[in-house]
Amino acid sequence: MAENVHVTAPDPRPVPGPTAHAGYRDVPDAAGGRAGRSWWDANAAEYLDEHGAFLGATDFCWCPEGVRERDVRLLGDVAGRRVLEVGAGAAQCSRWLATQGAHVVATDVSGGMLAAGAALDRRTGVHVPLVQADARRLPFADAAFDVAFTSFGALPFVPDADAVHREVARVLRPGGTWTFSVTHPVRWAFPDDPGEHGLTANRSYFDRRPYVESDAAGTVAYAEYHRTLGDHVRDVVGAGLVLVDVVEPEWPADNAEVWGGWGPVRGAYLPGTAIFRTRRPG
Repeated sequence: MAENVHVTAPDPRPVPGPTAHAGYRDVPDAAGGRAGRSWWDANAAEYLDEHGAFLGATDFCWCPEGVRERDVRLLGDVAGRRVLEVGAGAAQCSRWLATQGAHVVATDVSGGMLAAGAALDRRTGVHVPLVQADARRLPFADAAFDVAFTSFGALPFVPDADAVHREVARVLRPGGTWTFSVTHPVRWAFPDDPGEHGLTANRSYFDRRPYVESDAAGTVAYAEYHRTLGDHVRDVVGAGLVLVDVVEPEWPADNAEVWGGWGPVRGAYLPGTAIFRTRRPG
């Protein structure tokens, strides 16, 4: 695990034009599931310009609430353990884990994000293996890792999150753990607005249509999928994993960060993040 690996494959999808339609609607699973790669390639630099200082180059942040792994230790002692990050973005979390003695590999579907990660490796002097891979088809052997995790990676951007859980369960050793943070399901019923307007529900919590952006030709540029709390639990259990805990971070009084629909106004009333802790039996 000492060398960087960057697996690339052609993306057959046409690059979409400017957004012409945005809203909640059904789209073919194949179109929605592959949109994330091009969207993150195109928006990696902008995303890191906006949020890079909050995330840190070598730090592990679980969510916009600012929960840091150094404080909560949801992964436990990682020294000497084989750790997989799924949907790593620029691999900030993996870089921090490497400083804690973990043998960590970071994966993401976006070459643009991984290129940013390689740049951060060079800047910080902390290097982690970077692998370009779809989280639903991980290029690793069975039982290869002790720990797997993702901080808002992969799961929101595919229609078949259950496939991600099954793949992670496959590459975990018996007794290994899988921890993932996602937008709290309750948020789906409210406007994606960090102010007071975001405090009034205007959609059904049970409406599972994805939020989709597409261009004038109908090409899907971005898709984000909703799952209820029960959906997440069923996906985990269906993959043969055991649910250990669900952490719902409260908004800290000293966090003034506004991040999309997250911010102190909504955070005082509504949960913004759910962190699921699971393990493979054995």
